[in-house]
Amino acid sequence: MIIRTRRLPIFLFNLLDTLKESSLISQRFSIVSHQKSFIQSVNHQCLRNMSRNTTIEYQKDGHFTRPASTFRSFVSADPNSQFPADKGRYALYISPGCPWAHRTIIVRALKHLEDIIDLYILSPSMGEKGWVFDGAHGTLPKDPLYGFTYLRELYFKADPDFNSRFTVPVLWDKKTETIVNNESSEIIRMFYSEFDALIPEQFREANKPGGGLYPEHLRKDIDELNGWVYDTVNNGVYKCGFAGKQESYDENVYPLFKSLDRLESILSGHGKPFLFGDHITEADVRLYTTIARFDVAYYTVFLCNLKSIRHDYPRLHLWLRRLYWDKSEVTNGAFHRTTAPWIGLYATGYATAKVRVTKSQAPIIVPRGPAVPVESLAESEKL
Repeated sequence: MIIRTRRLPIFLFNLLDTLKESSLISQRFSIVSHQKSFIQSVNHQCLRNMSRNTTIEYQKDGHFTRPASTFRSFVSADPNSQFPADKGRYALYISPGCPWAHRTIIVRALKHLEDIIDLYILSPSMGEKGWVFDGAHGTLPKDPLYGFTYLRELYFKADPDFNSRFTVPVLWDKKTETIVNNESSEIIRMFYSEFDALIPEQFREANKPGGGLYPEHLRKDIDELNGWVYDTVNNGVYKCGFAGKQESYDENVYPLFKSLDRLESILSGHGKPFLFGDHITEADVRLYTTIARFDVAYYTVFLCNLKSIRHDYPRLHLWLRRLYWDKSEVTNGAFHRTTAPWIGLYATGYATAKVRVTKSQAPIIVPRGPAVPVESLAESEKL
C-alpha cells in the first residue's frame, strides 16, 4: 500500500534542527513539530481506514439486498462542466467477473473508446478485502496510477471517511483524483454520447442506424423493459443464489423464469435479431451480461435451474450466440472480446462469492460444465 502525504524537504528539517540547537527559533520549530505530528496522524488514519470493516449487510431475514451506488456525478460533453469529456483524463476500473462492470467495457468497445478512456482490470475474483490487483489470469498486479493493491484504497483516496461498498465499475478522474461515478447504468449512458466529439463521425450516436444505443423514440420502452429485467433477471439471479432460506429462494426463482419466458416471447414475436428490432440498444447490453453467465454459472452455482438457456429458450439462445460470436462492424467484437477470456472463470467467482455472502461454513465446490460455454453459430444464423 502506498500512502502519500505532504512532507517538508529533508534539508529544511535539518536546518530547523540546527537552529533549534542554537535556541534562535525555538518557537518556529514548535510549529514544525506540530506539522510532523499532524502528518503522523494522517498516516495513522489512512492505515486505520485500510483495516476497518464496513457495515454493509447483503442479507436481511434470509433475503439478498443490494445497497445503492454512492458516487453519482457525470462526465459531460460541455467543456465548462465539472467533469468535461477529454481524451486520457478518465480511467475505468473493472473486474471481468462482475456483470455490472461488464456492461461498461462492452459499451466502451461498441463506441470505440479504447483510446479515449483507460481500462484497469482487477482480479476476476474478490479477495478478503474486496476487489484486488493480484495479476491473476493476466490482470494488473498493481493499480497503475497509485500502486494500490485493493480497490478500497482508491475509494479512501476519493473519500477518507467512505463507509459503503467498494464496487466495480469505477470511473476515475485522473485530473481531480476522485471517483466520478460507480453506477454502471449511468456510466454506460455517459459513454453513448458525451465523448462523441473525440471519436470518428461514423461511430457517433447521431450517425448510428436506428438512432444509437438509447434512441429518443425508444427510451420509454427501453426504460420500462430495463426495470423488470433488472429486478427479476439481472438482480433476480443474485436473489436466488444468495438466498439464506428456502422461502426467499422460492420467492425469486419463479419470477426469474417468468421473465425469461417473457423475453423469449418478445424475440419470437417480432422475429428480429435484437430486443427492439434490427439494431442493438442498451436493453441488449444490460441483458447480455446476465445471459452470458446463465448456463455457465447461475444455472449451477446459483441454483437457477428450472430451465437452461441453450435447451429451453431457442430465441434467447440464438440472440446470445449472435452477440457473443459476432466480430463484424455491427458489434466491433465487443461482446466476444469482453467475455471469451473470462467465461471459464465465472463459476469460480460466484462459488466463492456465495460462500462469503451467505456466510456458509461448507467448502467451496465449483461445478464443472457445461462442456461448451457458448455453442457455435451456423452460417445461416450469423448477423
